[in-house]
Amino acid sequence: MMIASEKMSEIHRRLLERKDRAATIGTVYKFVFEGDGGGTFVVDMKEDIGVRAGDGPAACTLRFSVADGLDLLEGRNNGMTMFMTGKLKVDGDVSLAMKLPALMGILR
Repeated sequence: MMIASEKMSEIHRRLLERKDRAATIGTVYKFVFEGDGGGTFVVDMKEDIGVRAGDGPAACTLRFSVADGLDLLEGRNNGMTMFMTGKLKVDGDVSLAMKLPALMGILR
């Protein structure tokens, strides 16, 4: 099973390849993967585009289990469904969570 740091490294590479598209989202997210193989990652699509491990300021924080987070990032689950069923918790600017489909489009 893939761990969060592996997936976030992949996302970092994709964001660097698509900086112009990432900049259109124009915000900073924090992804918190809870459980074994998890971790906290800041996904910057505003100034220093890319992903860095560790905590930091973000306009919107997304929390989920490792399995649920990987399912979301790999397109096997829908963010809205996850939110409505309690598998995705959002802190901060909830309206930014609505931009997740645009982020997923960049990452695929």
